[in-house]
Amino acid sequence: MSWPVAPEALAALGQSIQANSAGGVTAFQVAYGELTLKAVAPRIVPVLTQLRDHPDCRFNQLVDICGVDYPDRERRFDVVYHLLSLFENQRVRIKIETDEDTPVPSAASVYPAADWFEREAFDMFGIVFEGHPDLRRLLTDYGFEGYPLRKDFPMTGYVEVRYDEELKRVVYEPVKLTQEFRQFDFLSPWEGDRRQPPGQGYPYVLPGDEKAEVKP
Repeated sequence: MSWPVAPEALAALGQSIQANSAGGVTAFQVAYGELTLKAVAPRIVPVLTQLRDHPDCRFNQLVDICGVDYPDRERRFDVVYHLLSLFENQRVRIKIETDEDTPVPSAASVYPAADWFEREAFDMFGIVFEGHPDLRRLLTDYGFEGYPLRKDFPMTGYVEVRYDEELKRVVYEPVKLTQEFRQFDFLSPWEGDRRQPPGQGYPYVLPGDEKAEVKP
């Protein structure tokens, strides 16, 4: 946990980072006590190096790298980096944009911890990191189709995994729903006047109510 930093101090830090980034950082925002930088993808490695080494920053720890999917946008993915300064006890967030076909330079040369974070983003979103030492899937199995955290990935997936007793091994099969989707009734039994017969008040009758005698 980092101590709250005054918005004015965060804004001054953002201005300093942008001014010294040689065009790598294009904008910054201070919101909810947090500093967010917007950077260009081809220069993300120099930007991260600056944030790690500059005496005013010293963000020496990479906390996370994650992806965000905006399928209606031309560059549909955000790659978000979260850094922590153990010297200044403060955090910063960096965002870059990319698409399905444009690789992002790997940050593993600046922060070795980026190795598995980038593999996870590749596995879940299909974001490619150029220069990564071992870019392969991390959480899904070999031969897995698609990228589970993309907004257009089906909720049921494409294949299901089960253990076959006859073959004595794990097999992959197309997803087969064992039952139809059920129709759930989310109407509240306390809504409307249930004392009225159908057609004379609230039109819905709870299952079983039709057996109740309606008294005048």
